[in-house]
Amino acid sequence: MSISRSHEKFDQTGMNWADWHIPLSRGEITLRQGLESLAEVGARQYEIPLIVRLLENPKYSLPGLTLFHGAVDLRAHDRIHLLLGRGLLPEDEAFTIGFTMGSTKRVSRIEEWLFGLFARHVYPHPYTFDANAVRIFSDGVRLGGISNCQPLDEIKFDRCLDTTLDKIRDHLGLETDLLAAYYTIEKQRYPDARGSQRLLN
Repeated sequence: MSISRSHEKFDQTGMNWADWHIPLSRGEITLRQGLESLAEVGARQYEIPLIVRLLENPKYSLPGLTLFHGAVDLRAHDRIHLLLGRGLLPEDEAFTIGFTMGSTKRVSRIEEWLFGLFARHVYPHPYTFDANAVRIFSDGVRLGGISNCQPLDEIKFDRCLDTTLDKIRDHLGLETDLLAAYYTIEKQRYPDARGSQRLLN
């Protein structure tokens, strides 16, 4: 996850991590530009709690044992946030993780349930998922599963840093119309969730 552990982390303009968001409509910016913006407010690897790293980062996986499909390191995770047009709020984290897992086409219902259980009851604040975030995570798993995009956990993003987000999405088969349609539904379902309400801005 990219959430900063500190609620006082601001960029030079006074924006904090909770404000940061580059929507799908900003597809003309390059991946590098998006990452530079995120670097101002995002968490560093050492700021991520150990339990989160153990479950989400493949570096901590045991050989031959895959607890959760779609595990990526923080660098790849941040890049996926940008491609999906998601910010850093819990709803955004839930969807980003779920879609990444779903894009592998290998996530079972038990695996999905188990991750939601950990995120809801084991993750520390501010990484904890509430009930809505768990539902959004599950939606992400299913949407990633039906998308024609390449498995996002296998992408070498450093090769396309100076490519626009829209071109990367096209290359990966990531359907912005599919995402936008779901984001419209998510906005309607969660009228009190800030992360869901700003998706199509």
